[in-house]
Amino acid sequence: MSQLTIEIFSAGCPLCDEVVTAVGELACTSCDVSVSDLRDASVAERARAQGVARAPSVVIDGVLADCCRGGVDLARLREVGLGQSVEGEA
Repeated sequence: MSQLTIEIFSAGCPLCDEVVTAVGELACTSCDVSVSDLRDASVAERARAQGVARAPSVVIDGVLADCCRGGVDLARLREVGLGQSVEGEA
């Protein structure tokens, strides 16, 4: 079974918390969702290397979701696969 890896880069702000909750609710059961704290210097460095310029941002399978270049757009995240069943999932 394929598995999406979803990483949410957060700064612990109320908007970040809303995105973490929303992505968690939208994610399919085979998605691996993690939250990384941008206040940690090593996380921030890794995030910058992936193109993250603001919090919150969502990276799916190592690629910054294009909806997150100017703010998180949940509808756009759905378009790029968030919440969709992957092969073999019931």
